[in-house]
This record gives sequence, structure tokens and C-alpha cells, in this order.
Amino acid sequence: MTAPFDLVTIGRVGVDLYPLQSGVPLDEVTRFGRFLGGSATNVAVAAARLGHRSAVITRTGADPFGRFVRTAVAGFGVDPRWVGVVDGLPTPVVFCELFPPDDFPLYFYRNPTAPDLEIDAAELDLDAIAAARVFWTTLTGLSREPSRTAHLTALRARHRRDVDAVTVLDLDYRSMFWPDESTARVAVEEALPLVTVVVGNTEECRVGVGESDPERAAEALHAAGVRLAIIKQGPGGVLGSRRHDDGRIEQVVVPAVPVDVVNGLGAGDAFGGALVHGLLTGLDLSTTLTLANAAGSYVAARLACADAMPTRAELEAHLASGGGR
Repeated sequence: MTAPFDLVTIGRVGVDLYPLQSGVPLDEVTRFGRFLGGSATNVAVAAARLGHRSAVITRTGADPFGRFVRTAVAGFGVDPRWVGVVDGLPTPVVFCELFPPDDFPLYFYRNPTAPDLEIDAAELDLDAIAAARVFWTTLTGLSREPSRTAHLTALRARHRRDVDAVTVLDLDYRSMFWPDESTARVAVEEALPLVTVVVGNTEECRVGVGESDPERAAEALHAAGVRLAIIKQGPGGVLGSRRHDDGRIEQVVVPAVPVDVVNGLGAGDAFGGALVHGLLTGLDLSTTLTLANAAGSYVAARLACADAMPTRAELEAHLASGGGR
């Protein structure tokens, strides 16, 4: 019998067409680079680069960009068996603008809908999902059917198998995918009882649980049954709050790692991959979040997302150098 995956992610994939010119409006850019992208896919790549056996459940169009995605996923060491094809829909492309250090507008081309939102519950390998050491989902996957039902089916199958399994919800709220914030909050409320770890920034926590203060957001997440709440605060670092079996709350705040930002868009996914690494290897909470912050800053100093995810050696060297500044 094949050993379980260390990590299975489900959700968004796309082709990032990022400008090779910084500080230039998109309508004036003349040179672009092509990279693998999409949050769930990036996290799978990030974990694979850190030495873990990863797979992603997603869908592409039956087009050249879809072929590129499947080749790139496998090339990064992520198992591509669940990268399906949807006829009649184009593989999504994403453009951005680069205005460092903190302005990186994104332009998603996912119309009339994205293939990764066409994931169907009937197609899922629920045994493999339930057996994975870590299962990673994002809020975007709950934004539209049939993806929403597929995500919840996977979460329920995993929860039935082991209520203590490491199951992550990345809040990853993007307003363009939702009719309004209240609809997104309803989706969060439905998913929270089925997950053990939640990751989000302060704005995403405001949308998801009505609290932007990190400690109050963590309290709200624990009240919903979440064991580990990770609240990212940008330059303010990250709060990790873990509820132990005896009810004790362990909290740590880890400072941000300084870096000269090139493109901040892949930092959160790099953070996610390193978080998975810490959870899989049994690192303490402070060490895990320190590595995750370092991974985020490593990728923020580079243009690409998936292509920039660090290996373990690169991550350790980056952290030892103080973040590259």
C-alpha cells in the first residue's frame, strides 16, 4: 500500500504573467515572465521544496497553459495525479503590477469560471485525502459550486476519520471572488468546525470571524473549535495561538524577517509551506513561525511565486543572514 502523502492541497491554480519591469503600470509593461501560480498549488510546491511528499487537487483548461501547469507541477516534485482537465474553460492567467514595497495589484482572468472551481466531489479520492498527514484548503474554494461541495465533502471525510488530523483552512479572502463579505463569513462558519488550523491576516480574520485584533481573532477561532490560529500582521510579525487538550492557550508572537521586497504576492504561500514543514516535523510553535516568516520574506525578495520557493538549505541560509538585507 502506498504511503500517505505528507500534504494534499486543494484549490486554485493558474499561470502568473508577471511584469519584468518594476514600478511600471500594467498598460505600459512590455516584458513579462511566465510562472506557475495559484495559492493551493504554491503551498504544495513550497512543501515539496522543503522535502515533503505533496500533491495538489486542482483543474486546468484543455489548452497549452494547462499543459504548462501539469508539467510545472510535476517538475517541482508535486504529484500531478489529481490535476484534471475541464473542457471548454481556459486555464486562468493572472497579471500583477509591481510597486514595492507594499502595492502589488492583482488582475485575475478566471471567466466565465475557473476550472479549479469545477472540482467535483464525486471525483475526489477521499481515502487519500483522509490519510494525508496534512490537508490544506483555502476559502476561495468555498466561493462557488461545485467546488464548495467538493471542499466540504473532503473536510467531512477527513473529520470523520480523525477529528484531530491536521486540517488547514487558509482564509485567503479575495473580494473579487465573492458577492459580499457576509457570504464569505457564512462559508468560514461552515468550514471552521471541520478544521484544526486556520491561517489568515488581520483583514481576513475581520471578514471571517468579525475580529481584526489578533488576540480577539484567535479567541474567536478557538471558540469555533480551531486548535491552532495563525494571525499574520505584516511588518508586525505573526501571532500563533494554540489551544491544548487541557484547555491551556499557548501564544507566541514572532517578529517579521526584514527584506527588500520585490514582489509580496507569493510570501503568504511560502509561509504556508514552511508552516506545514514545522507541523510535519514536530517543531515548536515559535520555531515553526520563525521559519514561516523567513520563507515568506525569501519569496518576497523575488519576482515569482512557485518558482521562488526555497529549499531547506536556502531557507536556513536566508534566516542566518538576517533576511537578506
